[in-house]
Amino acid sequence: MQFTTFEVPAGARAEHLHAGPNFADAVAPALGIALLEAPQDWLACLPREFTQREILAMPIREAYALRRPAFIKSPNDKGIRALVYADGSRLPGPDQVDPQTTVLVSDVVECAAEYRLHLLDGRVHTGSQYAEKGTLRLGPLSPAALAFGTELLAGHGHTLPTAIVVDVGMVDGRWAVIEANAAWASGIYTADPQRALDVILRATGPVDDVTPRDRPFLRTRAGK
Repeated sequence: MQFTTFEVPAGARAEHLHAGPNFADAVAPALGIALLEAPQDWLACLPREFTQREILAMPIREAYALRRPAFIKSPNDKGIRALVYADGSRLPGPDQVDPQTTVLVSDVVECAAEYRLHLLDGRVHTGSQYAEKGTLRLGPLSPAALAFGTELLAGHGHTLPTAIVVDVGMVDGRWAVIEANAAWASGIYTADPQRALDVILRATGPVDDVTPRDRPFLRTRAGK
């Protein structure tokens, strides 16, 4: 079933969804669907060995004071456009954004190759390449990207829900985590469609079916 608006049609029933955050926030509560996602500060809490750059999570009101170039984005939404900002004054102002809104502030780096990993139950379930040097480039999942994802999960899998998407890439010749994304809001590129669907179905389902393991990772409206 594909909705044409954010309104749930009368009589509509569903247990899972695949959509952007705004649509999901609008329809999931009405359908009794739970959404799993990473904590807003997950990327900032990872050790430097897994990020290869400084990443801070802060309210956007603090980011306004930045006086250096930085890559800034919303943690789990698209509310703050992911861009390299010359300084904090270039961010959307308090007339557009709640000053308490969390943003991720990162050093500016260049990724040589980028891969999307679809993770399920602490393992890389499927994945694929999606970019190279900032340009779309589709391809298979490399053994090295798979190995890095496996290493990440071995040490930090418990900090993520059982179903999630994590993007990784090469930064200055070293593997790094780029970001985590909700599986229910992520494209699959050239990953195995059925295995990617396995992850999506776990990441979004009936509220009553959410396990105690995943309850800390339930999304609340607008990430609040």
